[in-house]
Parts: sequence; structure tokens; C-alpha cells
Amino acid sequence: MKILYGVQGTGNGHISRSREVVRELIARGHDVQVLISGRDPALLPPLEEFGAYQTRRGLTFIVTRGKIEHLKTACQLKLSEFYHDIRTFDASAFDLAITDFEPLTARIARRSKIFCIGIGHQYAFFYPIPMKGAHPLAKWIIKDFAFCDIPIGLHWHHFGFPILPPIIPNFNGASPSVQQNTIIVYLPFEAREDIIHLVAPYPDHQFYIYGMPHNEDHGHIHLRAFSRTGFLADLHRCRGVICNAGFELPSEALQLGKKLLVRPLKGQMEQLSNALAMERLQLGRTMTAMDPAQVAPFLKQPDQPRQNYPDVARLLADWIDSGRKTALSDLVRQAWQGLEK
Repeated sequence: MKILYGVQGTGNGHISRSREVVRELIARGHDVQVLISGRDPALLPPLEEFGAYQTRRGLTFIVTRGKIEHLKTACQLKLSEFYHDIRTFDASAFDLAITDFEPLTARIARRSKIFCIGIGHQYAFFYPIPMKGAHPLAKWIIKDFAFCDIPIGLHWHHFGFPILPPIIPNFNGASPSVQQNTIIVYLPFEAREDIIHLVAPYPDHQFYIYGMPHNEDHGHIHLRAFSRTGFLADLHRCRGVICNAGFELPSEALQLGKKLLVRPLKGQMEQLSNALAMERLQLGRTMTAMDPAQVAPFLKQPDQPRQNYPDVARLLADWIDSGRKTALSDLVRQAWQGLEK
């Protein structure tokens, strides 16, 4: 099949899990054309797995100090360009569309009458799972931002609905030994000074803060420019992770058995709901403010057991390759075997 695969470029989570599914589909002989929107192409990480991918401006959100700026977001939208890209995209050769919450692909597929599968964490919110901050705009974004014919949600638990476990990168290879007092910090939507203030009172721990302009070391605080290779190495050897309440990084941390402290973005329904689900499932702690006092209990808590999620990318690629001959409920049942709580 020739597949149009849309990837939301905002943040790295959509890219990380899409990379795994695209790789599996290509391995089965499918011709996959990736379309990325929502981020300046110059700021995208290396994406060799996507081949000759295309980029468009798409739609994205402006975040300042951990809070979505709705007015600034509205002012920077280029809706005429967005709809021009939908109208002018030649989709005549595609047999299937897949969107990881990427809005252009969803609308190109509908306009061209191409069957569209949605794969991503956001699609889990099509069901009544633990939810917080669900105001009308948030509900519209979840339901209509990147609509599809079959929504396949991903989450840390199925909650009794057809939701799959997270898609985790392949962590094959020897893992470095865990360094007990090492913590990774990745809070890209927070100000640098706020992050340093957060961890400065704890000199008995080594904090590696990713997302900085360049590398610097100041005693127990280590500022790091983002490097996927360096980040994964530190993720393997750290004991815990402090991050926003997105989905992909917490999922990777849970797979590796790292304890978690998450800081949800203010006014962001997905992150507020993730934090709520994490606490209900006893998978991590939530930080309500950039307050150093909220870090102390996290540093003292015991390690988090590994979650051992299955290879969901492989399961999905097999299901798509077979022409979706089995029911989605059967795929979900297979994925959660051995993980029930």
C-alpha cells in the first residue's frame, strides 16, 4: 500500500512513536510518505527513518512558562495557508492515511475520500477515561483537530475501552548501570531560571536538565542541549525523571522503571488528565507548581517497577498489513495480556 502518514511536530512525542510505526510499515514493504506539520522544519531533529518527508506549517500552540497562550496562539494561526495546503495536496495515489494527531492529513484524507486511521494518545480521550480540565475548546480539539475513521488511543491503562498500551522505542542493547542520585529534567515549556530554582536546593543529587541552548555544568546542575542519543543514555542511567505531563517521555520512563514527577501545563486538558491518571494508577507524582518543596518527596520515594509494555508498533503494523482483518478489540486484548492491574 501507499500510505500517507501525518505527524504532529509539536514536541517530540508524536515523532518518537510515529518513527516506530513507520519503520515497521516500511519493513513490511509499504510505501510510506510522511507529512510533518506544527514545527519550523529547521527545528526538527534528525529523521532518517522518515525518508524524504514533507513539511507544512499546519497548526500549533504557543506556550509561555508552562501555560498555553490562547490569544497568541490565535494570532499566529495562518488558516488561509492551512486550507490552501489541504486543497492543493495531491493524494490521488494513496491507499490509506494514518494521522498521529496531525490535522492536515486528517483533512486531506476526508477531502480525498481516503480511509484514515488515527494513532496517538489523544485518541484515548474519545472515551470516558480519567479527565480533568475538559472545557469546550479542549473537547473540540480532541474530537475535531485530527478526526479519523478509526481512532486508536494509547494510554497507560485501557480503562475498559479499546485503548492500546504506549508505543515505546526499541531499547535493545546493554543499559548502563543506574546512578542512584541522577535525575533527568525535561521541562521545555518552563523558563530556565525557574527550572534551576526548582532543583538548586538538592546538591546531593545530580540534575541533567535537557532543552537548554548549550551544555554547561554548575556543580550538581548540568544543562544540556537536546541530543536524542545523549538523552537516551542519561534516561537509561538515571533514577528518576522530572518532566511535563505529556505522554511519550513518561511512557519511556515507566518502561525503564524510572520514578516520575510530572508538571502538567496549565490549561492543557491532555496534560492535566495525564497527571490525574498517573496518580490514580500509582505510576508517579504530580507537581502543581515550580516549587522546590514538591521535589523533596519525589527524591525520597522508592524506585518505580518496570511496566514491560509490548511492541505495540509491531502489533499495529501487522494489523494494518493484514488489512485490519481482526477486530480492534482483539488487538487490544492481545496487547494487554500480562499487563492487567
